[in-house]
Formats: sequence, structure tokens, C-alpha cells
Amino acid sequence: MKQKSIGRVETQKFTIDGELKLSSGKTLSNVDIAYETYGELNAAKTNAILVCHALTGDAHAAGWHAGDVKPGWWEMVIGPGKALDTDKFFIICSNVLGGCKGSTGPSSINPETNKEYALDFPIITIQDMVHAQKKLIDHLGISNLLAVIGGSMGGMQALQWIVSYPKMVRKASIIATTGRSSPQQIAFNEVGRQSIITDSNWHNGQYYDKEKSPDSGLAIARMIGHITYLSDDSMYMKFGRDLQDKDEISYDFTTDFQVESYLHHQGETFVKRFDANTYLYITKAVDYFDLSVGGSLAEGLKDVSCQVQVIAVDSDWLYPADQSKDLLAALQSNDVDVIYNEVKSNYGHDAFLLENGQMNFLLSNFLRENVVDELMETDVPTISIDTEIKEAAAMMIHNEVTHLPVVDDDNVLLGIVTAWDLSKSIAEDKHELSDIMTKDVRYCKNGDSIEYIARQMKKFNISCLPVVDDDFKLEGTITTDEISHLISNL
Repeated sequence: MKQKSIGRVETQKFTIDGELKLSSGKTLSNVDIAYETYGELNAAKTNAILVCHALTGDAHAAGWHAGDVKPGWWEMVIGPGKALDTDKFFIICSNVLGGCKGSTGPSSINPETNKEYALDFPIITIQDMVHAQKKLIDHLGISNLLAVIGGSMGGMQALQWIVSYPKMVRKASIIATTGRSSPQQIAFNEVGRQSIITDSNWHNGQYYDKEKSPDSGLAIARMIGHITYLSDDSMYMKFGRDLQDKDEISYDFTTDFQVESYLHHQGETFVKRFDANTYLYITKAVDYFDLSVGGSLAEGLKDVSCQVQVIAVDSDWLYPADQSKDLLAALQSNDVDVIYNEVKSNYGHDAFLLENGQMNFLLSNFLRENVVDELMETDVPTISIDTEIKEAAAMMIHNEVTHLPVVDDDNVLLGIVTAWDLSKSIAEDKHELSDIMTKDVRYCKNGDSIEYIARQMKKFNISCLPVVDDDFKLEGTITTDEISHLISNL
């Protein structure tokens, strides 16, 4: 399918009924959440994907607003024929609570004073952002999300989703992020905040009715942040030590190098679209983010039940790959169905916004629905608990199988007998099927992912799994041969 844009889009607004209780114990009322949707929600409401934005992002993830000079921030993966295919999926993206692009935040009007909240806005957390998103998803009539996807601070939101609402999400893609902010990450954010707070035009947050805003401090904060988004290699490739509009160095404090000019430009453009107080609040939420319990990420992630993809960027030094591997290990320790992918790029942290080919490939593969139901064998020979061992052996030979499920008269799975079990019966002089069959059988459901089943088979050295329904009645079997055939044809 040819990739194309979804075209013209508009931002919508949802107002949360009643009060929104925050992690701090405080509440907010009349909370607005700005959001956009792309694609169509199917009749069963099973194709919804929530995309969570990073620190300075917003609800406009794809398509074009009237007068736009560029599309939404993740246009490269959202749209017809792309990984987040709007011909198949219903994509939702909202501006976070505390934001300044339509959602309630410090620059919004406080209904109690009819003035901007400023520092009267309560401190928020990533959990609060997700709680507000949950209200939006409920409003849209969606009880289960096919996936939650996010990078950087968006990845934190995706993680919080599968911790706070583990039964509501089928898949989660966690990109270039961490399960708990490190001291270095907190330090960078604090330097950015101090550049705003010490700006003479900040006025203790009460600058909205002033002639000037703390643009200088906010620009510096953006410059600091932007350095962390790039890698040393990407800076060398993009700028080297090239001079800006001059043939030799100036021996003064004017702009000499192209990289200096680039950072100045980033700061100058940022202040035109972002609020300084919002930057303070959102970076603080990032600093507070810590899913560990008693210092253990594994304990904090113990209730995660969905399939998870962890994506790192090899050149990311803001959220280095080691932190993604920590997440991987914590999820694996809880036997979560998790895969790890690493983007190879010189771009650094921003690679998830720039590496078109790799991100489309990784996300599309993860979202592809290969489930047991599509692959299992339903015409399966079975035996009863009273079947003689000799007869069981004959059935295996006749049907050319190495496994026979043992079922009762209602087709409820009782156990399984393998060719190895039959061999042992001879060596150990066993005569009753009940003496040799495996009673504590590992099994799967027809909706389980093939990827998860394959890992379970490898982990436990199993070549065949019975497929059962909710009443434990046998529906079929799936074997490593069938999985291998599928993989070879992908």
C-alpha cells in the first residue's frame, strides 16, 4: 500500500465531568483535554491505539491543520499504509494534562479567579496525565485499547498505562524511555527550570498579564534539552566545527559556530509555541516518575499482563539503552510477553522521531496480529484416560504425531501423552496411561500471540501446546513445526 497523509485534521476538546483527583491529593475541576483522532473506530471498538507524546509535543500527531507549514509530529508512522495504518486502526492522541496546547495547564484560566492558574496550578505526575487520558478513552466509549505507544515522556505514559490499567491494554510499545528518572535526567531538567525561574521576566510565574514573558529562560531551557536529544556523532555530521556566516573566528562573544546558531534558533522558535510555566510543571512530572516499588522495577511491573515492545536507540544518551534493558529484565522476571528492539542511528534520542524506515518496520511488526487461532491444528486425534498404552502408540504412528491430548467425554483436557512418555513406559514397565501422561499441562488460548507462544515453547523446551477454551475444552494444538513454517514465510 502506498503511504500517504491523512490530510486535513482538527483538534477536538473533551471536558472531564466533576473533579479530577491528583496524586498530590489535590483536585482540578473543569479539566479540558485536547485530542485528535485519525481513522475509524470499528463496530466492536477493538482497533483503538493511543499515542502518547513527548515533553514538548501535543495532540497534533499527524495530518495537517489549516495553515500548517509541516504536518503533525509523528506523521512518518501515522496514516494509510504506515505502521499506524489509519485504514486499519483508530488512532488517538491527546495533549497531556498540564500542557499548553489545549489541555488544562498553568496557562489555562482558573475558574475560581478568572485568571491564569500560573503557580496556583497543582503539581502533576505522569500518573495524573494517564488518569486524565483514561477519562477521555471512557468518553470515546472504548473499554480496551489495542495498543498504547509512546516515546520519551510518551513512553513513561505508556508504561504508566499498563501499570495503572493492566487489563485494558493488549499491547504497549515503550520507546526511548525509562521506568524511573535517573539523577542525571533530573539534573538536566532542574537546570532548565532554573533558567526559567531566574529570568527577570518570570515574576514568580505571574507573567501572563505582563508586557514580557521569560522567553530568555525558556529558550535556554530548550537549548539545554535539545543538546540531550542529539548525539555527539549527529552534531558532528550536522555541524562539525563549521563557522556561521563568517570565514574566521571573531574573538568575541558573538555567534561563531553553526551549532551555536542552531541552538539559538531552536530556543527562539520554541518560545513562540510553548509556555514557560508548562515547561516547569511537565519536567517536574518527568522527574517524579518512578515505577519501582521498594527500589525494584520488577515489583512495580508485576501486574503487567499485555504484550510489550521495548525499543531503545543505540546512540541515545538521555535515555540510554541500558535503561531500556532494565525494563526488559524487569518485565521478563514477571514472565511478561516482551520483545526488545534497538534502533541503530546517529541521531541520538530523537531517532524515534526521525528514523522513518526503522520505526515503521518495528512498529508494524509489533502490531501485526499473529495469533494461535490462525495457526493451530483443529483436526487433532485424542485419547481417553482408559486408552491402553499400546493403542496410544498405534494412534501416534497412524496419525504421524508425537503428542496425543487426553480428554474426558466432554472434551475437557486432562493431560497429554508424548512419544517420549511411551518410550519411558516400556523402560519403566508402566501399563496405565495415567501413570505416564503429563497431568500439569502447559496450554494456550486461541487469542494468544504466536510470538509469546514461541518464546514459551523455547523456554520450557516444548514442541506442542494444547489450545483450550475458557472451560478448558480442547480446541486444537499448535506445534513448533507450524510456527517455524509461519516464520519462514514472513
